Amino acid sequence: MDQPTTGKLYLVPTPIGNLEDMTFRAIRVLKEADLILAEDTRTSAPMLKHFDIQNKMFAHHQHNEHQSSNEIIKFLLMGQNIALISDAGTPAISDPGFFLVREALKFNIAVECLPGATAFVPALVNSGFPTDKFCFEGFLPLKKGRQTRYKFLATEERTIILYESPHRLLKTLEEMATYFGADRQLSVSRELTKMFEETVRGTVTEVKTYFETHPIKGEFVICVAGAEEVEGKKKKKYGNEEDD
Repeated sequence: MDQPTTGKLYLVPTPIGNLEDMTFRAIRVLKEADLILAEDTRTSAPMLKHFDIQNKMFAHHQHNEHQSSNEIIKFLLMGQNIALISDAGTPAISDPGFFLVREALKFNIAVECLPGATAFVPALVNSGFPTDKFCFEGFLPLKKGRQTRYKFLATEERTIILYESPHRLLKTLEEMATYFGADRQLSVSRELTKMFEETVRGTVTEVKTYFETHPIKGEFVICVAGAEEVEGKKKKKYGNEEDD
């Protein structure tokens, strides 16, 4: 008896807010998949219903991804096509997905990632900072290693991109003033693609002052000017004269 053809693992981006950002291809792949893996099935259910996607869902998140990946690999080896989605945006970008992709590749299972929504790209383009070179850090460590990471990034010459939650934003801005300097330029975007989308630009001090008196809601993307750009502006302002 012939062995079944191996299935394919699809990583499917979903809108980060505005449902009009869903692609035709993403809808087709999700409708054709034998199984949809969702970070939180309760969060994804309304979006799938909106696009009349009725396929069976299974929860795949950071707390069960190592265990569930074993079963998912079995289904893929049996020939089933499986689509992975996160709560919003592109799977594996500060969301579950990396471990499953790595496991699938170990078994020579085809993996295909569709292009689509992700929060850091529009935030970076909107920032006005250089986009030719940048480093994406995602969420910084909550405790252990956070200070070390700040010290390392303080001299990073590329544009730095970070994700932050609303309840930690002011604390993070306070830390940035300490490690990056109060005058470092920032661009902070929140609620991207949604009704109350907002981008605030200025120094660390200016941005912190703004959010101390304005609503802190939604997920935040923080773009930080690279150290090289900061130094370049200082030289342009004060001249590049050597000390006597």
